[in-house]
Amino acid sequence: MTNALADAARLRDRLKTWATEAAYPLWWETGADHVKGGFFEKLDLEAVPVDGPRRGRVLPRQIYSYAIAGELGWTGPWQAAVEHGLAFYLDRYRRPDGLFRTLVGPNGESLDETADLYDQAFAMFALAAVAKVLPARAEEAKQIATAVREKLIAERKHPVAGFHNFNPPTAPLQSNPHMHLFEAMLAWNEIDGDPPWRALADEIAQLALSKFIQPESGQLREFFDLDWNAAPGVEGRICEPGHQFEWGWLLLRWGKLANRPDATTAALRMIDDAEAHGTDLARGVAINALLDDFSIHDNGARLWPQTERIKAAVLAAEVTGESKYWDMAAAGAEGLMTYLRTPISGLWRDKYQPDETFVDEPAPASSFYHIVLSILEMDRAVSAAS
Repeated sequence: MTNALADAARLRDRLKTWATEAAYPLWWETGADHVKGGFFEKLDLEAVPVDGPRRGRVLPRQIYSYAIAGELGWTGPWQAAVEHGLAFYLDRYRRPDGLFRTLVGPNGESLDETADLYDQAFAMFALAAVAKVLPARAEEAKQIATAVREKLIAERKHPVAGFHNFNPPTAPLQSNPHMHLFEAMLAWNEIDGDPPWRALADEIAQLALSKFIQPESGQLREFFDLDWNAAPGVEGRICEPGHQFEWGWLLLRWGKLANRPDATTAALRMIDDAEAHGTDLARGVAINALLDDFSIHDNGARLWPQTERIKAAVLAAEVTGESKYWDMAAAGAEGLMTYLRTPISGLWRDKYQPDETFVDEPAPASSFYHIVLSILEMDRAVSAAS
């Protein structure tokens, strides 16, 4: 075992221990709403729930997080946690037309009926995890996810490819919801032979390669006009290192699946550039945003880009065999642990500022999926390489 791989393995062990001994128990015992159902959006830094409106993109992330808990080694009631989240989600977020609303109140009342593309992507992603780990719910999960997929396709208005975020269409269009739709389609393709999962994954990958990624710099833009040209002004120049890592990880997976070396090349270029230009060596973290000339746009550093750095690094190490990516994975894991050093173990900080202080705020549940998926990917890759 190389020194770089040994470092990654050591850090993997620390992260798994944190997840199984602290985070999973805390977010089930305290983060789940055992009275009204579902999960709270936030826990304060004393681990007290902060009640309030609950977004349609957060609950499916919690369902997913507990669906992989057993694989990560948590011996607690992860199946019960999945069922608990799923029951509230299907009862309170699903609209009569089969799509999922964007916001409910603390008692499950609808606050916003909008069916955001981002939220539909996470619905299908969580349902794939349910189908994988709860065989008794697999057919139901597939039927619901298929209905979402087919309704999105039937109602899409874009004349070229991809989807508008909302109906009727409003600018700017965004690459980010397509990334999560891509992730959901790949998740379903792994467990189900229905060809439309793969077909939609292929379409989104091609859209990324042809429209989202700028050929000059190799970076992936965030915002577009209604014809998939870069949005006007600064908005159209924004490129987020965290999304370069995340798209890189997804395109590496798809490049192997589709036998597309061009996708692998594009993914590795994004990952290398995000590491070279989008990380702050002083803090040891990936920053929030660059512009298309690699100049810094936002030097803050949220938690989630650190997890995407890990995922991209371990898969790049697997694909290329290059030890530099194990160094990158270890650096990413060290960066992530900076956010996990809280007075009560199992919580996290979210916003790391340029002055090396954290914003004092509750821990957002939305980060849990990012954290545990990165640990799972690191565990899988380290185990395969050891």
